[in-house]
Amino acid sequence: MSAAPLGKRVLSGMRPTGQLHLGNYHGALRNWVELQYQYECFFFVADWHALTTGYDDTSQLPHHTLEMLIDWLAAGLNPGVATLFVQSAVPEHAELHLLLSMITPLGWLERVPSYKDQQEQLKDKDLATYGFLGYPLLQSADILLYRAAFVPVGEDQVAHVEITREIARRFNHLYGQEPDFELKAEAAIKQLGGRNITLYRQLRKQFQEAGDASALERARTLVEGNTRITVADHDRLLGYLEGTSVSILAEPQVLLTATPKVPGLDGRKMSKSYGNTIGMREDPDSVARKLKTMQTDPARVRRTDPGDPEKCPVFALHRIYSDQATQEWAAAGCRSAGIGCLQCKEPLIEKVVTEITAMRERAREFYENPELVTNLVAEGCQKAREAARETLGEVRRAMHLQVG
Repeated sequence: MSAAPLGKRVLSGMRPTGQLHLGNYHGALRNWVELQYQYECFFFVADWHALTTGYDDTSQLPHHTLEMLIDWLAAGLNPGVATLFVQSAVPEHAELHLLLSMITPLGWLERVPSYKDQQEQLKDKDLATYGFLGYPLLQSADILLYRAAFVPVGEDQVAHVEITREIARRFNHLYGQEPDFELKAEAAIKQLGGRNITLYRQLRKQFQEAGDASALERARTLVEGNTRITVADHDRLLGYLEGTSVSILAEPQVLLTATPKVPGLDGRKMSKSYGNTIGMREDPDSVARKLKTMQTDPARVRRTDPGDPEKCPVFALHRIYSDQATQEWAAAGCRSAGIGCLQCKEPLIEKVVTEITAMRERAREFYENPELVTNLVAEGCQKAREAARETLGEVRRAMHLQVG
């Protein structure tokens, strides 16, 4: 298969935490494998992002990075089609992050939903650092540096893409204006008439300084509903609110992806922090043993007790791995107590072991010859740097930071 045409670029990354598990595969990697043939894809190991919560011990970062890359290749990412690279090998990420930090209001970062959520969840860590507060801005720099058209995320991550769009608008507003844009926009404001002039200025200030999205919507409505202004002034006023006619940093769009909740061995979401995972390259015998003892519907205390598939984490795995006929067989057998839990698990175990065995085989060459991974990623890092330098060159010129 050939690569997708240029101009439809996708970017995504993962923090390196060592070997990945089936939750990582079905939650993101499987989708990446499909996207790489539909778009021009850049996928990176977010090792700097790992420092935002794991800065106290970085000794395992190189090992975790290598393990993650091997998992990516085993899952089916093709370095001949997608660009695979390591974030810290492209220092332009840090420079753009620094430049964007000069113009990003603190309030925008503090209102990112995951900021307080993670502080609550990780109470044992000292997260009163600029790096933790600023990690959404580093994510924005990651995206904007490659002018990504799309960012594949689940619904819980949409806020991270939205702040990136706001930062791009703010940058373009400050540095991408047409000649005399501000003078023309100010003249257009006066055409709104009466109280609308004051209201427009107030709403614009609320959005630009505090990131008040409701103020932006009200201002847009104010402009859209005014029939006294020309088409040109209409466009200028909207541009004055949210950006300019010159787009230096492209606003990314959300590419909503189905991210099934992969249950762990104890029924909770599969996560290393819960110790309930099945590794993507785990030994098949170990996988079979784990699945045989995996929690099922607690109502099925005895073999003859009927169960409810909707309350059984094993059935959630059937939805991911099994065809419709097998799902119907498992559901009917569970409800009628016609089959036992171990019998229900047998076709699932076969499917999971087959998948993991194939990934182990694909990973073998890279695991035994890590220099192959190093060389592939070096090529990806070079390609990523070329794209990043192009964007950063334009950013520097717009900000009058060019030397010589």
